[in-house]
Amino acid sequence: MKTEQVKDFLASRGFLQHYMQFAVSSATVELAAQAVGCAPEHIVKTLAFKTKTGPIVICVCGAARVDNQKFKAVFGEKAVFPHGEEVETLTGHPAGGVCPFALNEGVRIYLDESIRPFDFVYPAAGAPNNAVKLTPQQLQELTQAQWVDIAKHPADTAAPLDHCKKI
Repeated sequence: MKTEQVKDFLASRGFLQHYMQFAVSSATVELAAQAVGCAPEHIVKTLAFKTKTGPIVICVCGAARVDNQKFKAVFGEKAVFPHGEEVETLTGHPAGGVCPFALNEGVRIYLDESIRPFDFVYPAAGAPNNAVKLTPQQLQELTQAQWVDIAKHPADTAAPLDHCKKI
């Protein structure tokens, strides 16, 4: 795992104090929300995808889902998730610990608009038992990620992401 590389990355940018490690798993949105003590919407899922031009990760609101039509409109191809050990091979992080820090070289990073309304969000930090508390702006500055809009409401594809708005 790249936890130490993530911590080094955060430390070199003055953000190590935002790092949190848990005695319990934070590998799913629900578990991460329990570990952090926040609503699931504040958890950032870092989703890995395989594209024709290489691997990408997209950080989305914990309660959001990928809208395949929006993904295709933004990236020009169908969303394809890596499976099993392929996640770690492509990103450098295990499933449940994929984060936008200390990624393998060449992995492009994007932030979905669904996380922008929050005061603070909690992406994973390279393992299935940690997170980092950041503002969406801090997350963008640390990762130099581009903002995209690829998320949809999980229950109704036509509904807005009201559940992903600031609480």
